[in-house]
Amino acid sequence: MRIILLSWLFFITFSTNFFGIPMILVSGQCQSDQQSLLLQLKNSLLFNSTLSVRLVRWNQSTDCCTWSGVDCDMAGRVIGLDLSKESIYGGVDDSTGLFALQHLRSLNLASNLFDEAQIPSRLANLTNLTYLNLSHAGFVGQIPIEISSLTRLVTLDLSCSFTARLQLENPNLKVLVQNFSELRELYLDRVIISGHGNEWCQALSSSLPNLQVLSLSYCSLSGPIHSSLADLQSLSVIRLDANDLSSPVPEFLADFPSLTILSLAICGLHGKLPENIFKVSTLETLDLSFNFLLNGSLPNFPQNNSLRTLVLSNTKLWGTLPYSIGNLKSLSKLDLGDCNFTGPLPISIGILTQLKYVDLSYNHFTGPLPPSMGNLTQLEYLKLTFNNFSGPLPPSMGNLTRLEHLDLLLNHFIGPLPLSMGYLTQLEHLALSSNHFTGPLPPSMGYLTQLEHVDLSSNHFTGPLLLSMGNLTQLEHLDLSWNSFTGPLPPSMGNLTQLEYLKLTFNNFSGPLPPSMGNLTQLEYVDLSFNNFSGFIPFFSYVQISQPFKPLFKLFNWWDLVH
Repeated sequence: MRIILLSWLFFITFSTNFFGIPMILVSGQCQSDQQSLLLQLKNSLLFNSTLSVRLVRWNQSTDCCTWSGVDCDMAGRVIGLDLSKESIYGGVDDSTGLFALQHLRSLNLASNLFDEAQIPSRLANLTNLTYLNLSHAGFVGQIPIEISSLTRLVTLDLSCSFTARLQLENPNLKVLVQNFSELRELYLDRVIISGHGNEWCQALSSSLPNLQVLSLSYCSLSGPIHSSLADLQSLSVIRLDANDLSSPVPEFLADFPSLTILSLAICGLHGKLPENIFKVSTLETLDLSFNFLLNGSLPNFPQNNSLRTLVLSNTKLWGTLPYSIGNLKSLSKLDLGDCNFTGPLPISIGILTQLKYVDLSYNHFTGPLPPSMGNLTQLEYLKLTFNNFSGPLPPSMGNLTRLEHLDLLLNHFIGPLPLSMGYLTQLEHLALSSNHFTGPLPPSMGYLTQLEHVDLSSNHFTGPLLLSMGNLTQLEHLDLSWNSFTGPLPPSMGNLTQLEYLKLTFNNFSGPLPPSMGNLTQLEYVDLSFNNFSGFIPFFSYVQISQPFKPLFKLFNWWDLVH
C-alpha cells in the first residue's frame, strides 16, 4: 500500500512539473439541495453580522463547499458544520434546514448565545453524527432523551456555564449514554447530574467501553468513586473537579495504563495520598488542589515519568521536597502553595529547566535559594510568599530573563539586591515586602521598564531613589514604605504617568516635592507621611482621591511641609 501511495504521489508531482498539468485535490462541488438547506439555516438564525466570520459570508453565488465552516465529502454532501463563536442568539427553529442535513457527521455550535433555549430534540434526525459540540452555547434545561439515539457519536460535548446550565434528570446519565458504545470523549462539565458514586460510575462503565476522555467537573456528583470506573481501561483523561466525592483517593486510579490527566480539585478528598499515583509513567497532569484534608508526603519520583503539571496546593501535604524531584524533567508547572512543606529547596530543582510556573507560597520552606534556580531560564512566574527562606538572593537569579512575576514577600531574605536583577527585563510584578533586604537599589533597576507593580515595603533599603526610576513608565503601583530611603525625590518621578498608587510613608525622604509630580494625573492613592519633605505641594488639586482611600490632605506630614 505504501509503494502504491508513493507511486501515485510521484505521478502527481511528475505530471505537474513535467507536463504542466495543474492538479488540485478538493471536495466535491456542493449539491444544490445541500446549498439550499444551508441558506435556509442561515436565514432562520439570528446572529450579529459584525461579529460573525462564517455565516455572514455565506451567499448563493458561491459553492457552499467553499464556505467557511462547511466541510463536504467528494460527492458534494455537507458532512461538517462549524458555527462556533458566531454570535448566534435566540433559538433554533424546528423547520430549519439543519435537521435535514442527513449526511452531517460533525456539528459544532459551541460558544454562542442561544438565550436559554432548550437543546432541539430534532438533532436526533442527524443519525450520522460522530461529533457533537454544544458547549457554552447558552442552552438550558433538560437534555432531551432523543440525543441518546445518536449511536455513532464518538465525541459529545454539552459542557455549560454557571449562568446557563443543563441538567440530566429524566433522562438521567444512564439513559443518555446507554447507546453510546462508540463514544470516546464525554464532556458534561457543569451539567447538573447528581447521583451517588456507584450510580454514575456504573452508568459509565456499563455503556462506554471505549471511553478515553471523561470530563464531569462541577456536576453535583457525590462519592466515593466506585471501583466499576476501573473497567474503563482506555481512559486517558479523568476530570471530576468540584464534585463532593468526600473519600480517599482510590488506589485503582493508578491502574489506568494510558492515563495522562487526572484532575480531582475541590472534591473533599481526605486521607493519605497514595504514592502509586506518582508512578503512572504516562501521567502528564495531576491536580489534587483544594482538598483541604488530603495529607501525606511526596514520594521518590521515578525517572520514567511524563509529568508536566503538578498542582497540590491547599492540601495538608507535608515533608521536604525529595531530591528526586529533579527527575520531573518535563515539568512546566509546579504549584505546592498553602501546604505544610518544610526544609530547604533541593539543588536538583535546577534540573527542571522546562518550568514556567512555580508557586511554593504559604509553606515552611527554609534556607537560601539554591544557585541552581538560575537554570530555570523558561520561568515566567515565581511565588515564594510567606515562607522562612533566608540568605541573599543568588546572582544567578539574573538568568531568569523571561520572568514576569516575582513574589518573595514575608520571608527572611537579606543583603542588597544583586546587580543581575537588571536582566529581568520582562518583569511586570515585583513584590519583595517584609524581608531584610539592605543597601541602595541597584542602578540596573532602571532597566526593568515593563514593571507595573513594585512593592519593596518593610525592608531596610537605604540611599536616594535613582534617577532611572523615571524609566519605569508602566508603573501603576509603587510602595516603598517602611524603609530608610533618603534624599529628595528625583524629578524623573514625574515620568510615571500611569501611577495610581504611591506609598512612601515612614522613610527619610527630604527636600521639596518636584513640580513634575503634578504630571501624575492617574493617582488614586498617595501617602507621603512620616518623611522630612519641605516646601510646597505640587498642583494635585485635579487628582481624584476617592473612597475607600483617605482624603489627600491626611496623607502628608503637614508639620514637615509648612516650612
